[in-house]
Formats: sequence, structure tokens, C-alpha cells
Amino acid sequence: MFRSVTAAVSLATLVFAAPALAHHPMGGTTPATLSEGLLSGFGHPILGFDHFIFILAAGLLAAPRARGLLLPLAFVIGSFAGSLLHLGSITIPGGEYLIAGSVILLGALLLSPRAINDGLFAAILAVAGLLHGHALAESIFGAEATPLVAYLAGLAATQYLIAAAVVLAWRKITVINSLPQFNRFAGAGVAAVGAVFLALNIAG
Repeated sequence: MFRSVTAAVSLATLVFAAPALAHHPMGGTTPATLSEGLLSGFGHPILGFDHFIFILAAGLLAAPRARGLLLPLAFVIGSFAGSLLHLGSITIPGGEYLIAGSVILLGALLLSPRAINDGLFAAILAVAGLLHGHALAESIFGAEATPLVAYLAGLAATQYLIAAAVVLAWRKITVINSLPQFNRFAGAGVAAVGAVFLALNIAG
């Protein structure tokens, strides 16, 4: 577990320390066409390392549940609402700190031997989605309607497909290899990544 945490911390530090534009598929340029909007929407949740880790963790937490393929939709819907808030020029104070905190929270939930109920989990995903979507919409702010809609569609599809793929892969792996402790090891890494992002945000 220690090696997993160390690797996660090192990777998070390297990714976070990279130039900010590396996290934007269009290199920081506002998408101007439908294809550019789609490309940005498809790539942004993957290139944004903290967002990507959160979605993976959400999938791992959803996987053992009967509604595992439905619960990630709470995050997607929350993300859509958060993007609309940003596009409406509504700010969320301390958004980056809260996003890092959301990653730490999912790491803690993965580590915990107790599972929360589906309703609370969905609420956590929805609120986190609001925060993540608000931050991700920065790359599309000021775009025309066509690339804007394309971006939001690409973003929603990518986020859900990543989470759903994790759910299906987790179920396949655990059936074949019987890895009941996998989520706890993953949780340590997720929490470590969130802690690094939080510390670097605080440090500026």
C-alpha cells in the first residue's frame, strides 16, 4: 500500500506541476467549432488529473452496488449544472480546494469498511459534480452556442463512459481474481492524490 500511495503522490505532483494548458485539449484556446467543442469535452475530464481520478474512484465505489451503472449519472448531472453556473458567471468560492477535498472524500470512502447508502452516495456525487463541472467549464467560457453544446455533450458522455467502464471492469476482475481488498488499496492512492492537490492549491 505504501508503494501505491508514494506512486500516486509522485504522479499527482508531476501532473499538477505541468503547465496548466496541458490540461486543455485545445491548448487553452476557446473552441470555435463543433468538432473543437467535442474534442475539448472528450479530453478535458481525462487531461484534468484530479477530475479523472475522482471519476475512477466514483466508478470503484459504484461497482459493488446494484445501481452501479446508474449512480455515476448523479455526477454527470451535477457536472452539467455546475458548468451552467459557470457559464452564467456564478462563482463558487474555493472551488479548487473543494474539488481536492472531494477527491480525498472518495478516497476515504474507498478505505472505509462501511458503505454509505445509495441516496447519500448519489448526493455526494451530485455536489462533487457541481464543483467539477464548474471548474471544467472555464475552458468553454465565452464560446458560441454550437461548440458550447458540443463541449457539454462530449464532457457528459466521457465522464459517464469512464465511470461505467470502471464499474464493468471492477465486476469482471473481482469475479475472476477475487480482489475484495482492491478498493481499499485504490482508496489510499486516491486520498493521497487529493491531499497533494489540496496542498499544492494551498501553497499556490
